Amino acid sequence: MLVEVIGDVVLPWLLAQIINNGVANHDIPYIITMGLCMAFGAVIMAVGGVLGAWFAANAAMNFGTDLRMDLFEKIQKFSFNNIDKFSTGSLITRLTNDITQIQNMIMQTLRACLRSPGILIGAIIMAFVMSPQLACIFLIVVPVLSISIVIIMKKAFPRFKRLQNSLDKLNSCIQEGLVNIRLIKSFVRNDFEEVKFDDHNRDLKEKNMESMGIMIKYQPIMTLALNLTTVAVVWFGGNMIIVGDMKVGDMTAFVNYITQIMGSMTMMSMVFINWARAIASFRRVSEVLDETIDLTDDIAKRKDVLIQEGSIEFQHVSFKYYKDSNEWILDDINFLLNAGETLGIIGLTGSGKTTLVSLIPRLYDIDKGTILIDGIDVKDYALKNLRDGIGVVLQKNTLFSGSIYENLQWGDKQASKADVQLAASHAQADKFIEHFKEGYNTKLGQGGANVSGGQKQRLCIARALIKKPKILILDDSTSAVDTATERYIKDALYHKYKSMTKIIIAQRITSVMEADKILVLDNGTIAGLGTHDELVESCAIYKEIYEVQFRNAAVGR
Repeated sequence: MLVEVIGDVVLPWLLAQIINNGVANHDIPYIITMGLCMAFGAVIMAVGGVLGAWFAANAAMNFGTDLRMDLFEKIQKFSFNNIDKFSTGSLITRLTNDITQIQNMIMQTLRACLRSPGILIGAIIMAFVMSPQLACIFLIVVPVLSISIVIIMKKAFPRFKRLQNSLDKLNSCIQEGLVNIRLIKSFVRNDFEEVKFDDHNRDLKEKNMESMGIMIKYQPIMTLALNLTTVAVVWFGGNMIIVGDMKVGDMTAFVNYITQIMGSMTMMSMVFINWARAIASFRRVSEVLDETIDLTDDIAKRKDVLIQEGSIEFQHVSFKYYKDSNEWILDDINFLLNAGETLGIIGLTGSGKTTLVSLIPRLYDIDKGTILIDGIDVKDYALKNLRDGIGVVLQKNTLFSGSIYENLQWGDKQASKADVQLAASHAQADKFIEHFKEGYNTKLGQGGANVSGGQKQRLCIARALIKKPKILILDDSTSAVDTATERYIKDALYHKYKSMTKIIIAQRITSVMEADKILVLDNGTIAGLGTHDELVESCAIYKEIYEVQFRNAAVGR
């Protein structure tokens, strides 16, 4: 960059010498010599320009890569509470568009940080050396343009912030529309979604036009300033040439310096305007990087301990999602589940079943009480060790793009083919996998779009079994399979995984009636705890659910 700066400043001076000494005196050897010097200087400048641009691009790309990785790693450490503060679309925008804006700003700054100020200072010095009187024009032009740049930046920053927020909303709309495309088609809501997208799209266009309005106004100002300065220099310089106070070559060089000064001002102003947008993006990225993670290992007292047996005990546990709320999602939950036992959890929708099991692997932290695993507070485990010992099949089954084998091995990347096939057979997934032409190598669409709901559930159960956890949590994970298949899965769980502690959330009593203990939840409190026979006698809610389900089953027969 310095090579470019020196070349840009020196070349007009060499041209002036050629005109003043070579052309005026008809000195051909002098013209050739100075011309070769200019050509050599141009080559060196080109090399410097290429290398400068390459290093700037390399630094900016590496910075963007590192920042994107840091941001992604931070998001991976987020608890569910942290994630709830940012929409998925907003996080995607921050990981992509915002970091791209920062990356571009760094690249432009690196390319201009020496070149533009260097040329500006060098050209002004050379202009004053050649003609102090004529160079005084810059004392008027440069401050005026500097003030204009400051005003433009002040107006640009809030506009760019609004632009990025509008982009957030559009990305959220796109993501929601693509994820739920099947539901949209089944409800014939295409028109509604198109109108919603059009609203966000038009809003983004308007915010873009607001932002571009700054650029549109700025460019004519710079062009007008350049033209007026050139006219003034030619007018006053021409008069000086007529009276003999200035040489023609110096006048030519002076005009070149005008172009360089104005070009440098333009480049620096463009960098400043990009800074305004990049600063808005950087603040949005910083919001994620500065977010305090509320679930960490900082308070863990036994970070090296692993789950060995799998016993679970809840001692007066209470929890609420919003800390300033008076409504408890779970209130004073107490129960003990010995290692190897099976606990069924049943209750009406919204009774807190999923929330309860989410507290065991610390997807959320409790507000009151204690949760013990193997007699140790879950907060004393390192999060990795805690979650490594727990297998969870969530209510919403998620598969990833890739083969079935890769998805199953996701539970344990070291699992052998035999382990994968065994887990698949226990989850009753092997039969439908073998019917696929490519078997375990069958490619799954995004989110497992090319398999049914029941097949998804069985694959997710197999994936959890491959992990060989001490505790297995099934959150309504057999709701989409038929009763016969569910029976085979339960038999495998009860007989093949006797030492594994199992928690099964279900809507159907038949799914949990053979469990060692059944927990009945009602509005976040325990309405009953015991075996199936005990609850039928002692728990009114359980008895009502049982009678309704079996009466319906009898009517169906």
